[in-house]
Amino acid sequence: MRGANAALGAAGLAAFLALGEAVPRLGLVGEEYFPPTSRIADALGTEAADGTFWTALGDTLTGWALGLAVAVCAGIVVGVLLSVVPYLREATASTIEFLRPIPSVALIPLAVLLYGTELRSVLLLVVYASFWQVLIQVLYGVRDVDPVAEETARSYGLGTWARIRYVLWPTALPYVMTGVRLAAAVALILAVTAELVVGAPGLGARIAVAQTSQAVPEMYALIVVTGLLGLLINVGARAVERRALAWHQSVRGEVAV
Repeated sequence: MRGANAALGAAGLAAFLALGEAVPRLGLVGEEYFPPTSRIADALGTEAADGTFWTALGDTLTGWALGLAVAVCAGIVVGVLLSVVPYLREATASTIEFLRPIPSVALIPLAVLLYGTELRSVLLLVVYASFWQVLIQVLYGVRDVDPVAEETARSYGLGTWARIRYVLWPTALPYVMTGVRLAAAVALILAVTAELVVGAPGLGARIAVAQTSQAVPEMYALIVVTGLLGLLINVGARAVERRALAWHQSVRGEVAV
């Protein structure tokens, strides 16, 4: 089953690349706006041979990784805390619903005022956007805890931390892993966006320079790199999720298929 899916995915990718080569060659789109796949591949090879490209890639991954780590830790801690203290959950519900819909890009002026084009500007946007992905999933996961299991744990005299470890956490973990996977993708999007708009060092800033200098093939090559990063991050997050939830019925059923 997996082999067939991989073959279909490879065939779809090959068709997409062939289409990208044919459309500008046939004159359907001007090559100055959308160069053929072969030219983009050549530009990608040139970028890979440039040391500054790898420095920019490292800057992007640094902002992504640090922001994601902070967001995941904060989201889990705050989510569990709000769940085990009912009055705190009620007191913060309206605040969460007010802050959560605010687009992270709306904070770009604030980030620039506070930190300029430093890494901290990227971290502010990445953490803000990714935090909500994790927090909401933790709250959903805790809400899914079986009340019978909760009451049984209380009747056996388990303390707060023991109930969190043996009752709450196993139930919430699938939701947490979903939140982490979503947050990983959102963190990459915000890291590149912040670099692109703010000018912080990274792939986004390099894309902006290529665009302003009319280096169109190089611009598309860098966009392809960000797409490949997103793909690798998603695959890695799913692998971690399957490993962490090897005991869960959803993963066992997926492996069986």
